[in-house]
Amino acid sequence: MKRLATALTVLSVAGFGTTALAQDDVDPAIAAAMKARQAHMQLYAHNIGVLGGMARERIPYDADAAQAAASNIAALTTLNQSTYWPEGSDTSVEGSKALPAIWENLDDVMSKSEDLVMAAAAMEDAAGQGLGALQGAMGGLGGACGACHEDYRLSDD
Repeated sequence: MKRLATALTVLSVAGFGTTALAQDDVDPAIAAAMKARQAHMQLYAHNIGVLGGMARERIPYDADAAQAAASNIAALTTLNQSTYWPEGSDTSVEGSKALPAIWENLDDVMSKSEDLVMAAAAMEDAAGQGLGALQGAMGGLGGACGACHEDYRLSDD
């Protein structure tokens, strides 16, 4: 459980790219879309960091804080992110970790996105119900995040 929570936190903190963009060479619309998706991923990372810290027992479990973080993640999954992913905003642009495979496999990406929605809802149901319930929901949330990152995000290695 602790390895999964650590992996989840690392993946979520990394997001789909958080490096500053070199704006001079990038189409302004693509740069704006990348900034929006990076900000969205940072919001995921912040909230998952709270839940992961509690799951790993590195920070004290707080039902209200856990519930708030889980609700934030669930809310983030409901936002329309379609404008965050214009073609041409992949790893060919400095600061992007989005692999070109995203646009080649949109049906799979959308399926993985639905898995994240369901895992976030499960976490929202569990987070405020005690440390054990939160820990039990971390695997689904981590798996949903990791599944997309494994196939569609440039590794930090």
